[in-house]
Amino acid sequence: MLWLVATPIGNLGDMPPRAVEVLRSVDLILAEDTRVTRKLMAAFGVAGRVERCDEAATERAAARALEVLAAGGSVAFTSDAGTPGVSDPGTRLAQAVLAAGHEVRAVPGASAVLAALSVSGLPSERFAFLGFVPVKPGARATFLSAAAALPLTVVLFETGPRLASGLEAILAAFGDREACVARELTKVYEEAWRGPVSQLLERALAGAPRGEIVIVIAPPPEPGDSADAADLDGLLAAALARLSTKEAVAEVTRLTGLSRQTVYARALTHRAKA
Repeated sequence: MLWLVATPIGNLGDMPPRAVEVLRSVDLILAEDTRVTRKLMAAFGVAGRVERCDEAATERAAARALEVLAAGGSVAFTSDAGTPGVSDPGTRLAQAVLAAGHEVRAVPGASAVLAALSVSGLPSERFAFLGFVPVKPGARATFLSAAAALPLTVVLFETGPRLASGLEAILAAFGDREACVARELTKVYEEAWRGPVSQLLERALAGAPRGEIVIVIAPPPEPGDSADAADLDGLLAAALARLSTKEAVAEVTRLTGLSRQTVYARALTHRAKA
């Protein structure tokens, strides 16, 4: 069978003992990055044959896996970090193996998606993981506009150098919702920034963090949380005529009891029309 083996996302102490056992027992290990996997194997005293299975080599690696499986052997796949099949070639590999009639099993373990969601402090009963945000502005805007319409928490991947531009696009699409930026999860310098997207953007503009990042964004307010649209618009129009956007949002939030992200999103609409 094919084993999809989860590996640590930073802290080696998160390596599942069962994962070590499986890697020692299989006939072939396919790795998204052979260098990363060989270092991990060395740390846990695992020997074995390792071959590349990144996006460019998935088809060839799948053929090699099927050769081993057809001969009665077993194969393991590891991604760069975390649980295979999440924004990596694991899905295509598993599909090829299943289509050939072989079995696929998971060795669960670390997941950057679930780790970020759990520390975000945001609703986790229903969420959508949407992978990496597109790089091109047009595709990114379309992608985020669709994501913002989902009635649940949204989890995204982003890179450090693109964090500020990504948060700017998120602010435009989602409004100023509560969010969390999680980075270096399980590592020495792990941190999670929590607050409205506008505050997280200010922090990102002050200095782009390194590494890959998980962004968690709160769901939209429930319809029952919204005040009468005309009342809200009237209060905002009056406040914006004499105050900055930040001050106007604070005043209307205090007067209506609505969430800050709801009022801020409406304020942005007012400013755009002005």
